[in-house]
Amino acid sequence: MKRTAIDLADGRELIYFDERDDAVRDQPDRRDLPPPPPASQLRYDPLTDEWVAVAVHRQTRTFLPPANECPLDPSVGDRLTEIPAPDYDVVVFENRFPSLSGRVADEPGEITPFTPVRPGLGRCEVVCFTSDHNASFASLPPSRVRTVLDALADRTEVLGELPGVEQVFCFENRGVEIGVTLHHPHGQIYAYPFVTPRTRALLAAARRHAERTGGNLYADVLAAERASGDRVVTENEHWTAFVPAAARWPFEVHVAPRRVVPDIPALSDSERDAFGPLYLDLLRRFDGLFDMPMPYISAWHQAPVRVDRELGHLHLQLFSIRRATDKLKYLAGSESGMGVFINDISPERAAELLRAA
Repeated sequence: MKRTAIDLADGRELIYFDERDDAVRDQPDRRDLPPPPPASQLRYDPLTDEWVAVAVHRQTRTFLPPANECPLDPSVGDRLTEIPAPDYDVVVFENRFPSLSGRVADEPGEITPFTPVRPGLGRCEVVCFTSDHNASFASLPPSRVRTVLDALADRTEVLGELPGVEQVFCFENRGVEIGVTLHHPHGQIYAYPFVTPRTRALLAAARRHAERTGGNLYADVLAAERASGDRVVTENEHWTAFVPAAARWPFEVHVAPRRVVPDIPALSDSERDAFGPLYLDLLRRFDGLFDMPMPYISAWHQAPVRVDRELGHLHLQLFSIRRATDKLKYLAGSESGMGVFINDISPERAAELLRAA
């Protein structure tokens, strides 16, 4: 894989990840762009012990443009996009409308004595999986999945070394039902200046388990699921895809390496090669459930950059809000108000349907 970094017209970084070593990436960004916005504002919620990002500039971000105006397509002729090249394999670039960035402006120290404020320091990046606007991740060949995985490993390492970054989160949103604003197949990477609430909860449970048993909680759960087999959808020598016994979403699958590793960079070559065929098979099963493209969120759970890395276990959480051909799972009163999920489909039934899809 060849890695080439350039600067866009407004100073943001773009990186080509090419599958050919002879790729030439010397096309300049010919657009006239305004400077990127300053970092968002982080406000502390004392009632939940969580940070909330206030990023008002994102209100004006590009929203579902027509196909011939997609900013993630390659630049061709006078049609100039975020990617200056006329074609590409995988591209990563700084988001033009970031929730977090290193462009910090002065901020007040507090809203009230209970609500301190700090800059939204970090970084948000866009990952384009292919130059083909009409493709999907499920339509990629395994070789391209490997390139994407290598790009995510690269970015996880680089972003984890930035001052103030505590956690790197790689994810893909697919489908207007999920809330995507661009149809071109792409993912995102967030480099947070704190450990996220979800990860803190996972780590707290893992810490209690380690103190009680000396084991790694996720590894022990994975072993129990493999021994049971009731909720295993598919597996190979290095990876297992299973529906969690207490799944929150109608269709939710965890894809985990059998070996305990903290993050994507720690995966071996053989583990990276084995991921693509299994994951592509899983995505096609999702699409086959209702014979239509399945809206989903694909979220990599990685250990924090600096703390509790021994408690983590890398895994991908793939889930959809679709529960039937004509029905979605809405996060209504119990889920949104109290954080208590109510699932309409049993995990065992979901696993059975996915195995049959």
